[in-house]
Amino acid sequence: MDNDLPAGYEISTDPDRLDADLVHRWLSQDAYWALGRPREKHDLAVASSLNFGVYERSAGAQVGYARVVTDRATFAWLCDVYIAPEARGLGLGTALAAAVRDHLAPYGVRRVLLATADAHEVYAKAGFVALPKPDWWMAIVNE
Repeated sequence: MDNDLPAGYEISTDPDRLDADLVHRWLSQDAYWALGRPREKHDLAVASSLNFGVYERSAGAQVGYARVVTDRATFAWLCDVYIAPEARGLGLGTALAAAVRDHLAPYGVRRVLLATADAHEVYAKAGFVALPKPDWWMAIVNE
């Protein structure tokens, strides 16, 4: 799973490695899409998802996170992608998106979606494109 990672980092789907406090702090205090997310809601989201952590190999410190909501058959939603500020600019976000893509490939998932306000180029490097038929998509948005 580490093909596109810079040297010195690794990605794991082992839920026991996640630093739940750190991830909640990142998302609820620094991620525009999750500001103020209550801990109980965060914990439920993590427990109901496939989780990816990015770690420094030497120290084992977590520097990134992503989660995927999926049925592991037809559909997946990549969300809560976060790279710690001190680790940004190294290609870890793109490597993390590529690791998710590669992890889901054996399932034959037809669509992997995500939403981003500002990181289109990061995801494009991992193969994501704008919705080919956006007029087909609808949403219920409860903000």
